[in-house]
Order: sequence, then structure tokens, then C-alpha cells
Amino acid sequence: MLRETFNDAAELYDKARPSYPPALVGELARSTSLGRRSRVLEIGPGTGQLTRALAGFGCHITAVELGDALAAVARRRLAGFPRVDVRTAEFERWPLPEEPFDLVACATAFHWIDPAVRVEKAADALRAGGHLAVVVTHHVAGGTTEFFGRAQECYERWDPATPPGLRLRPSSEILSATEDFEACPRFGDVTVTRFEQDITHTADEYIDVLLTYSGHRALDTARREGLLACIRELIDTRHGGRVTKRYLHELIVAIRVAP
Repeated sequence: MLRETFNDAAELYDKARPSYPPALVGELARSTSLGRRSRVLEIGPGTGQLTRALAGFGCHITAVELGDALAAVARRRLAGFPRVDVRTAEFERWPLPEEPFDLVACATAFHWIDPAVRVEKAADALRAGGHLAVVVTHHVAGGTTEFFGRAQECYERWDPATPPGLRLRPSSEILSATEDFEACPRFGDVTVTRFEQDITHTADEYIDVLLTYSGHRALDTARREGLLACIRELIDTRHGGRVTKRYLHELIVAIRVAP
């Protein structure tokens, strides 16, 4: 499965994946009343990019990660936070504890969870009045715009699944994916807050980021190497060795209503 490809690159994932904007973390904490007494369940923490930020609020966190290598890196990176417990398990089959949580959080991983399970099990895990907070990340138009237009030619050449003429869309054209939360009667007061960040990468850094994406990792070796060589050459010869990528992060928060 594609969601399992990240585990093969756990150290690279921790090194290359960008952290979330401080403003997003602050809004998540404010909107969910996060504090030392909060019990948090994090789904799919990876190597702990969001976990480390949440742990800074002193809360108790149980983080459930599918990949054993990812979980091992997360434990190492979170060793200074004794109130964080990283479990290696598939969330869909992980038995919920009897005591409910105040917050269920998931950053850039909710789409990998079985759609028939993810929202209902999150509701099962929460106390009435608790919060579900999901971060959805989009790659959008912006940054070094010319590079991303040219890079698409590399994808069309080396990745047969690439639709011709595909281009990044501006943030204003991205629709918020709130249907799952609004359709579940166990949640109410769904809100969406958007945050953009531009991150500048060297050629090496950008290649490392690409190597943490499931679609790139799923390519056969020859196609992947050809694609990455094409992109590296483009960055080095046409863009001075550095490119800027724009990310759109959506923070979706819903409140668990009383039964």
C-alpha cells in the first residue's frame, strides 16, 4: 500500500519534511483549549513533526503510528517529553482506551485512514465537547512559479500517470474537504482556518522532499531516477540552484457533540 512507503524512508522523512507554521499550531491550541490537563490522541504522527509542537503545551499525548521505523524516529525525537507515548499500530485496529480523549489530532495523514473508520473512530475516542483537529496540506501555485510549470514536463516524460497539462492551482481555487465531518452527526461546529507558507529549498533539499512522497517512491527505479535527475538539472541550470515551494495548510476543527 502507498501509505506504507513512508516507513522505508523514516530518517529522510524526519530530515526533509517541513514543520507546520507556528500560527497553525497556535490556532489549534487556542481553538481546542489545549493545555497540561489535555489528553491527546494523535493519528499517524510520522516522525513527530506536529507532535513536538503539541508536546510543548505539556499535554499527555498518545501517538499511534503505523510504521515501526517512523515510530522509532518519533520516540527518539520526543525523548525529552515524558508525557508522550508513541505506539506502533494501525489506527483502524488499535483498541481505544476506556478513558476518552479531549483532542484527536491528525496532520497530513487523515486521508490515509480507512474512510469507513476514521471519522467514527475519532468520535468514539473523544469525550463529549472534545475536538477533532485535522491538518490537510495542499501543494499550490506560488513560490518559483516558472519552475513548477517547467517541472511538469519532467513528470510527463518520466511518470506515465501524470495527466498532460496538469498545473498547480492557486489557494483560492482549493475547496476545503469538510464533507466527512459535516456528514457525521456526532460532530458539529466545523471550522476551517487556512495558513500558507513558502519554503525555499536547494536542489538537494528539494529532491529529498520529493523522495518522501508516496507517488515518487512508488515509481520504478529507472523512472524515479530519471525524474529526479530531470528536476535537479532544471533547478541547477534554470533557477540558480534554489526554488521556493508554496504550501497551503488547512486546519479543520470539529466538536464532538453529546450523544
